[in-house]
This record gives sequence, C-alpha cells and structure tokens, in this order.
Amino acid sequence: MLGLCVRPAWTRTPLRRWLPPQLLLWLWLRLLAVLCAVALFCELGIYYAVMLGCQWPPLGAPHGRGGQGSPPPPLLRALFLADPHLLGALKGHWLDKLRREWQMERAFQTALWFFEPDVVFVLGDLFDEGKWSSPEMMFKHSPNTELFVVVGNHDIGFHYEMDLYKLQRFEEVFNFTSAKVVTKKGINFVLVNSIALQGDGCSICEKVEKDLHQLSLALNCSRQLDPNHSNENCKEKDTFPASAPILLQHYPLYRVSDAECTGEDSASAEEKKLLFREKYDTLSLEASKKLLWWFHPRLVLSGHTHSACMVLHAEHLPEISIPSFNWRNRNNPSFLLASITATDFTLSKCFLPRESTIWAIYLTAAVVMANLILFHFNFWQWMMHYLINKHKSI
Repeated sequence: MLGLCVRPAWTRTPLRRWLPPQLLLWLWLRLLAVLCAVALFCELGIYYAVMLGCQWPPLGAPHGRGGQGSPPPPLLRALFLADPHLLGALKGHWLDKLRREWQMERAFQTALWFFEPDVVFVLGDLFDEGKWSSPEMMFKHSPNTELFVVVGNHDIGFHYEMDLYKLQRFEEVFNFTSAKVVTKKGINFVLVNSIALQGDGCSICEKVEKDLHQLSLALNCSRQLDPNHSNENCKEKDTFPASAPILLQHYPLYRVSDAECTGEDSASAEEKKLLFREKYDTLSLEASKKLLWWFHPRLVLSGHTHSACMVLHAEHLPEISIPSFNWRNRNNPSFLLASITATDFTLSKCFLPRESTIWAIYLTAAVVMANLILFHFNFWQWMMHYLINKHKSI
C-alpha cells in the first residue's frame, strides 16, 4: 500500500498563501493601532478638540465708575449646567449608565481643566433617581472651584412626591437650602427650590416662601429698593452687596410654550407646539410674578425642559433655559460660560461633541479596518479578476 500524504482541503486554497505569520502579525498591529487611536480620540481627545472653540465671553467697558483711574470691578467666572440625570441603581441599563457617566465626567473634567471657573452651578436634576436612591456626588472638582447644586424634581420628586426626608437628605449632601443667597465677589445668586413653589399651603411650600420673602427683604434693604422698610428696620436684616441678584432655579418661570425659542439646541418643531403645564413644566404664573416682584433680578437661569430657550420677561429681564448636560436626553448637550461683575454680565454657550459625530467616527473607523483586512487578503484583486473572467466567459 502506497503511503499517501493528503493535505487538508483548507491548505490547498489560496488563503494559505495569504497568511504569512509576519504579515498577519503586522495586520493585527495596524488594526490595534487604528482601534486605539480612534477610541482615544472619541473618548478623550474629542472633548478637548471641541472646547478649543469655546472661550470666556468678554465684558464690555466698565460703566458707572467714578473715574478712568478707578479699578475695574471684580470679575467672577461661572459655569452653569443643568439636568445631568445621573442614573441610579433602579432604572436604566448598566451599560447606558456607564456610558453616560463616562461622557459627562470627561466633559466636566475637561471643562474644569480648560476654563478653570471660580464657581460651578448645577441647575437641578443632578440625579435621575434621587427620589429613590441616596445621592452620591460624581463631579469631582479642585478646591479652587466651588460647586453649588440647585434641587430639581428628579432629585426629590415632583411636588406630590416631595417630603421632608428627601429634601433634608439632599440638603445635607450638597449644603443646599431651599432659599439661599450665595455671594461671590460682590455678586448675589439666589438659589430657589422651585419644586416647593406650588402655592397650595403645604408645610414645605409655606416655609420656602417665607424664607424667600425674608431673603428678598434683606436684598432689597441692601439695595434700598423697598420704600416700606426704613433704615431702622433694615438693621435687623442680613447685609448683602448692593447688586441686583441672579435667580437660579430648576423650573423655568411661567411661559406658554417653547414656540418662540430659537437655536440649534432649542426644542424640536413638534415639542414647540405643545403648551406647557403650570407647576409641572414651568412655575405657575402667580409664583413667577412673586419671584420677580420680590427679588427684581437682572438675570434668571433655569433648566428642566432639556432644551435651550431665551425669553424676555417684562420686555427687559432675560431668562435662559439651559439644555440638558446628558447625551441620553439630547444629541448636542452644552453648558453656559458667564463672565459676571456686580453691574454687568455676558454669556456664551459651549457645545459638547454630538453623539452622532462620535458614532460616525466609529463607523468610519470600522469601514477602514474592514478594508485593511480585505486588502491584506487581496480580496479586491480577487474580486476584480473574478468579474473580468466572468465577463470574458459571457
């Protein structure tokens, strides 16, 4: 019986000639290099690339000063964001939680590194499940930057879900009170628990309104805007710098809808047709009038709608609704940069990378890697020869 050496079928195919170990190793190294480069850019570098186009807004020439030689007023650089909606342990997929928290943490840390703000304000809904889960802070920051969080409906629940336990738990973690004035460099910020401004006589609501009213009296005494309070009565009030406050809250002041809002990050055309519900989408008209009458603010900043909007109240007071900071809620999140003095302010918006752009980069990289593999195995040459031979045989 003759000894026959039969080679396996797969070794008789052209594939065997296309797989030299050295070239195969070189292919895998190139693919790994492309994959690492794309991942590093999409998960780290893209935040730096996008924020290169952002900067602190410049203030105009100071006005209202006694002379040209007087020093400029102290400048505060503040960063505002809204509605991060950090997922808890109950809702959402763990992979979605991991992805969104990574995105927001990288965006936040990059912004801190780039802009070095004096103070950061989060305008509510820091958590998505705060009414069920214990709050834990994710946004780490240096001692040179202070962080303040305003309470939102997802942090303690809507008005019908809010209770003293949830509110106190939030206040203890974030050193927040439902009516608070934060003063930095002569600038007054009024932090408001807008969830409690329902006007229905609930115990929490009554206390918040009473505290807000007392703060407004103290601020107006400092500015001498309240003619009903003599200097003698004002002696018993806390003293604040004599500058018009900036109102910070989660719910926007009352407006009918987002129909007049413009910009690439405003609500969609379908959402703009929807009418807002008082005490759910916005504050009630009555509560809005109270806040404006009490505090006479020069600027109102809010969140909650997840979309951007700028409206004028009483034809002169601007309110800016800041869109959500979470890619889970929109394709193009953003935050607000503000240069503020006791008498002036300027704002600019900084957009974060679009999620569609990140996925487009990953898809392009996948196509490039697939073509690298096909070219390495001479697939396109084989396909060309196959088509030519087929054409000749016809």
